[in-house]
Formats: sequence, C-alpha cells, structure tokens
Amino acid sequence: MDIGIFLLMQSPQGAPSREIYARALRSAQLAETLGFSHVWVAEHHFINYSYSSQPFVLLGHLAALTERIRLGTAIVPLPLHNPLLVAEQAAAVDLLSGGRLELGLGKGYQRFQYERLGIEKSDDHTRYDEAIDLLRLALQGRPFSFEGRHFQVPETLIYPQPLQRPVPTWAAVNSTVPAVVESALARGLHLFSGTLEPISKLFDMRRSYAAAFAAAPGPVRIGTQRPVFVSESEEEARAVVEQARWNARAGLSLRHEIGGVTEGRVSVAPLPGEPSTDTVMAEHMVVGTPEQCLRQLRRIRAGSGADLFNCNFCFGAMSEPQVERSMRLFAESVLPALREPVAEPA
Repeated sequence: MDIGIFLLMQSPQGAPSREIYARALRSAQLAETLGFSHVWVAEHHFINYSYSSQPFVLLGHLAALTERIRLGTAIVPLPLHNPLLVAEQAAAVDLLSGGRLELGLGKGYQRFQYERLGIEKSDDHTRYDEAIDLLRLALQGRPFSFEGRHFQVPETLIYPQPLQRPVPTWAAVNSTVPAVVESALARGLHLFSGTLEPISKLFDMRRSYAAAFAAAPGPVRIGTQRPVFVSESEEEARAVVEQARWNARAGLSLRHEIGGVTEGRVSVAPLPGEPSTDTVMAEHMVVGTPEQCLRQLRRIRAGSGADLFNCNFCFGAMSEPQVERSMRLFAESVLPALREPVAEPA
C-alpha cells in the first residue's frame, strides 16, 4: 500500500494565507524526505475550511521544490470548470514535474461554492461524465474533436501536452452507489472512497463490484484517507481528537448546509449524535501509538481493499511542530512495517 499525505490547508482561526501556504510547502518537502509516495492537495473556494483554491498552481510550485514524490489533486470539482482548461493545467503540471501528476476529479459537495460561481449544483451525472470523457480525450496529446450532449468541440489540440500517456486519473465515488462506481470503472478511472464510513463498515469494492472491475479497460487502484496522528503518548493522541472534530464539523456543516459562512469562515458547532472520543479513535481516525496506528491501517487495508492511503496529518488548529513530530514518527515506526508482508486480520 502506497502512503501519501493530504493537504487540506484549513485554518479555524483564519491565519494569514502566507503562513498556511508556507506550512503546506514545508510539509510536502518533508513528506518527500521521509519517503511518502504522494502529496495530494484539495480544491475549495471562499472559505477557511481550505485555503487551497488553485491546486494546479500549488502543484506546479511543488514540482520545482521536489524530485520524486507524486503530485495529486484531491479533488478538482470538475463541474466548476471548463474541462479543456483543466486539461491544460493538468498537462502543464505533468510536464513541469517530469510526469508525476495524479489527477483526482469529483463533483464537489459544497453548494456554497457553486452559488458564488453562478453554477447550478445538480445530481445529474451525465454532464459530469461527459466532462471527464472530454478531459481525458484532450490529455491524450493529439488532435481531437468531441460531440456530446453538453459539450461540442471542433478539432482541437491542447498545449502543452502531458508527458504521461495516460495521466493517471481518479474519481471520488460513493462506494454504495453502483451506477457511480460502475461508470468510473468503465472509464478506467482509479477510485477514491471510504473516507466517511466507520472503519468497521468499510467494504472492498473489488469484491462487491467484481464484474465491473474485471471489465475495466486496465488495472484500477483504490485510494482512501483519514486524519492521522502518531504519538508515544496516548494522552496526547486523545487530545488531538478535538482538533479533528473541527474538520468533521466544518465538512458536515458544509455538506448538509447546516449553519453558514460569515466573512469567509464556516460556522462550526457540535453536531447532534457526535461519536465519543473512543469511537472516533476506533472508527474514524488513525491515531495513537505507532502500534495502534499500524493496526488501524491494516484494518483499513483489509476492509477497503485500498492500495493507496493518504494521511491528513494537519487538522484543526494543530501546531506545525506537532504535525512534524507525528509525520517523523509515522515514517520511522509505521511506514517500514507497511512495506513488509503482513497477515491481514480475518
């Protein structure tokens, strides 16, 4: 299982943008030094839940600061963009990075962002699927034309062309909706899923959608992510759960349109039916001592079939030294064990 890091770049207190970006750059460079495989960056707009509004710009800068680590978007909300412009940006990052781009796509879940861009948020997947088809066609690096229901493009060639052919492309999917999973698999997309469910409720899409996996045009990867904190102190590990609650409350409030956003800050308050600290640690995070974190990751791998796991090391208002200690301890005590053959739990 490859292990990457995920950068949401949130700030509950609304810290200056230069501080958030400087931290993100240092975290990405540290991740490469420590041996992580990927760094993935979010895309959100107009809100302190994430300062990462231009992921391709950020990844283009990281391409110059790194040499090996793969660079991913997690995710570009494609309905907010023209797919041809996304293709051009993706191709530029792939070229500048020497062929290290991983392109993660999704629909986005925050109506708040759609409204401010004057775009209707729809549950209709036909335009989204068509946009993916057009984007991937453009990234093949040769002249193309496209005639669809929503997009009509006469003969066109994007510049620059990407180095990778094809560019590895991922789709965020709800694993419980067969039509969504099967559509992504039919297009040969890798899958992001399993970030919200309790760990004990995860299921392996390779088994549940065996026929669709078998019919996919190529090998398909499964990726997932969770908040991660590694400490030799269980007391410290329990304390950071409150920081993770900020991310959870903010994300759920935006997803379900609870509360609001004032002066660019999401309103965050305890939500009905929140799980206890023990339940959060057992079912929603990878947190604790190195041994406890390794057990959690093995549970996730066994339950989801994932071969990529992204660590969100920085959540809530955690300090940079605290995040760095966690990353270093993970790399020292957890990563090596994940690279060894292990017997999965029954």
